[in-house]
Amino acid sequence: MTLVAGIDSSTQACKVTVRDLATGAVVREGKASHPPETVVDPEVWWDALLTAVRRAGGLDDVAAVSVSGQQHTPIFLGAGGAVVGPSPLWNDTGSHPHMVALNEELGRDEWIRRTGLPLTLSDTVTKLRWLRDEHPDSVRRTAAVAVVHDWLTWRLMGHGPGGGDLDELVTDRSEASGTAYWSGETEEYTTDLFEHAFGRSALLPRVLKPLERAGLTGAGIPGVPAGIPVGIGSGDNAAAALALNLAEGDAVLSLGTSGVVYARSARPVQDYAGYVCSYADATGDHLPLVATLNAARNLDLGAALLGCTHAELSDLALQAPAGAEGLTLLPYFQGERTPDLPHARGSLLDASLSNFTRPNFARAVFEGTLASQVAMLDTLRDCGVHPGRLILIGGAGQSPAVQHVLAQMVDIPVLVPELDEYVTKGSAMQAGSALTGAFPEWSAAMSPLAPVPLEPRIAGQHVAAQVTMGYREEARTRA
Repeated sequence: MTLVAGIDSSTQACKVTVRDLATGAVVREGKASHPPETVVDPEVWWDALLTAVRRAGGLDDVAAVSVSGQQHTPIFLGAGGAVVGPSPLWNDTGSHPHMVALNEELGRDEWIRRTGLPLTLSDTVTKLRWLRDEHPDSVRRTAAVAVVHDWLTWRLMGHGPGGGDLDELVTDRSEASGTAYWSGETEEYTTDLFEHAFGRSALLPRVLKPLERAGLTGAGIPGVPAGIPVGIGSGDNAAAALALNLAEGDAVLSLGTSGVVYARSARPVQDYAGYVCSYADATGDHLPLVATLNAARNLDLGAALLGCTHAELSDLALQAPAGAEGLTLLPYFQGERTPDLPHARGSLLDASLSNFTRPNFARAVFEGTLASQVAMLDTLRDCGVHPGRLILIGGAGQSPAVQHVLAQMVDIPVLVPELDEYVTKGSAMQAGSALTGAFPEWSAAMSPLAPVPLEPRIAGQHVAAQVTMGYREEARTRA
């Protein structure tokens, strides 16, 4: 049996899955947590990777490995290869004023025209401006800028502090497309935009083509054999799309730390309304995407407040009618990215003595969370991307209440794949391609949700709540 390993260095944890190259079946896996802070020392991600590898039983019998991970988050490296300072994560809201400044200086439409991205506080380029404005000495000491997956791949190839070798940094199209200094039209960096934000030039990772190999693993890495192929890797959503065999006309709703809706497209898009980000995928196509900051953790909060398990929260929600008798949650607990409301906070509206019950509150948590996600489908349609079916993934997607409420809110078939770690699966497929030169053909079994009557009142209440809070002019959700 030939084994390959896929690594997912996500916001919350690092996961390692070892799979059979012939079938994609999971042989073993390991996991290590990441800290909850949104500005962290990157070394914690390398330490977590090594811990997850150890908990997966090591990779001594593995023939190839590849890394995928959280997009956007930058690593600032000095000339000797050491990290210059802490990294602000993609979901750190401290870069919002720096995003505003970049849009004011060049105009929002210029960023969309040049990169396909309506600038958000998550994009790498806004973190560059944050560093320039808040830590100018760190900018002077920075010789190269990579994102998390690039840096971990580089470390797996034996590079690191004291060794230099910055010219060995590589990335893929999906990660480059999330920086806001790369063009999906030309497939090249827009280095003038990088320099405008950062105030100077720096070395950027070489962008590899799909199926290219990043290199070979270095010596002396605990649990990792030297000299095995390292796949190109990708951003987390591109890896999941690869694992799902996403076809043009398919859309994915991923409920994780963030909520993400994306679809496969043969062409890049430009959304001058300012919501859809034109990312690239792992195959050579494109992955137009819309994201929210608040998703599965809303359910964590709801369960904690009601003192129940997630299963009990789902059961409670299914006891309540659609619309929760008017009780409405706007779940902007961390601010929000779509719509652009970085300083907003969660709001519970229209509570009364009769409707403020445990079942209705549980239902409002699910409805508020999903209303934010479903609204993003409309933004894709406005860009000419018309999904014919919706694939629901992420741990929260297994919840019966999530599945039921979602089916009440969308007018296209919803499919739920078998439970798997799709980011590590896609990454393992890239490891396989580094070994054989082609992606392995692994199946992704899916089950359709039973159709139920649509309940437009759910989205209608969400819109009304946005109007009440003064958010509607910035919001995109429709009744």
